[in-house]
Amino acid sequence: MRNDRRRRWIPFLALACLAGLTPAARADENVPSGTAIVVTLDQSVSSKDARTGQKIDGSVAQDIVVDGKVAVPKGSRVRLSVADVQASGRLSTPAKLWLKVDSVELKGKTYYTATRWSGQTGENHNERNVVAIGGGTGAGALIGGLAGGGKGALIGAAVGAGAGTAGAAATGKKDISFPAETKLRFVTTKAVKVS
Repeated sequence: MRNDRRRRWIPFLALACLAGLTPAARADENVPSGTAIVVTLDQSVSSKDARTGQKIDGSVAQDIVVDGKVAVPKGSRVRLSVADVQASGRLSTPAKLWLKVDSVELKGKTYYTATRWSGQTGENHNERNVVAIGGGTGAGALIGGLAGGGKGALIGAAVGAGAGTAGAAATGKKDISFPAETKLRFVTTKAVKVS
C-alpha cells in the first residue's frame, strides 16, 4: 500500500520540480520576442553613401534584463546592417535610412537575431518646393517689371521660375545621418537562446 501511495506522488513531485526550474532556465537561456535592445553605433552612417546590406558595428547600450536577470550585459558587441536606404533626391525623393540587428556577441559566441528596423525616412519635399518655385517666379516677375514692365515682366517670370527650381533642387536634398555614438532602439521579433 505504501509503495502505491509513493508512486502516486512521483508525477506531482516531478511537475513541482520542473515548475521550479522553468523560470530560471528561461531567464538564463532566452531573450524573448518583443524585447527592446538599445544599441550604440560605433561608426557613422548616412543615406548619402550607405548601401543595403552594409555592415555596421555597435554595442549594447544598456543591460538586457529578462525575468530579473541580466541576459545580455551592456557593452556586448552587436553587428548591424543597413536594411533599407535611399539617398535624398532632387525635389520629390526623400531620404531614408533603416538599420537592423543581425547578431549579438556574448562570452565569445555569436547569437543571430531578428529585429524590427530602426531608422528614419525624411519628409517629401513636394510641398516646400512648390512654395520655393512659386516664390522664385513671383520674385522674377517683380524684378522684370521693375526692369522694364511688359515684356520685361515675362522675361523676369521665366528667369525667376528657373532660379526657383534650381534653388529648390539645391536645397531640397536632405540626407539622413546617424553619427557614431547614436543610440537606436530595436525590438526582437524572434526569441534568442543565449547561454
